[in-house]
Amino acid sequence: MSGERLAVFAYGSLVSAPSAAHTLGRPVDRSVPARLPGWRRRWSLCRDNLRSEKTFALAADGAVPPFFLGLNLERDETAGDSPNGALIAVSVAEAERLDGREMRCDRVEVTGDVSGGGAGAFDHVFAYIAKPERHAAKPPHGAVVNAAYARAVEAAFADLGPGELDLYRDTTEPCPVEVVEAVLVRDEIPPGNPRGW
Repeated sequence: MSGERLAVFAYGSLVSAPSAAHTLGRPVDRSVPARLPGWRRRWSLCRDNLRSEKTFALAADGAVPPFFLGLNLERDETAGDSPNGALIAVSVAEAERLDGREMRCDRVEVTGDVSGGGAGAFDHVFAYIAKPERHAAKPPHGAVVNAAYARAVEAAFADLGPGELDLYRDTTEPCPVEVVEAVLVRDEIPPGNPRGW
């Protein structure tokens, strides 16, 4: 892929230009809205809160949930409205930095699926999809969503442009678990990775 033009289709917290910039180590120009027909967005990425690089506790009482859920893309040719997101141009080295951030996901080519966002300007467009062992078709017992993550995603789509937040809400399956305020209590987070969720 050396010399080829690459982009990532961001569909969650990576839509946030400041969050993407933190990982990439450079300013990120305003992302370009795009869509991904043939896919759906669900809360089906599962992180083991007890055994991963970061552990969060509930802000209310200090209890430590066993799992946190995040957004994921799943191929679904029968899905209605396709999820919206943003295309971010990246280099090969930057894609490798994103691999570290998205450690629970596989990098999947979606070049032929993307619409809008100037997708034709790129040789390859990829997205991050939950690894099979991190995919939770049904949330495990005790799973929750970090409220800071949910807020960051909504803020990112609100900043993406007029109507993008409403479109995000319309093309995301309802959250199947409780959304909780949480605090970081154990940290082995690699540089460039989010610390708030």
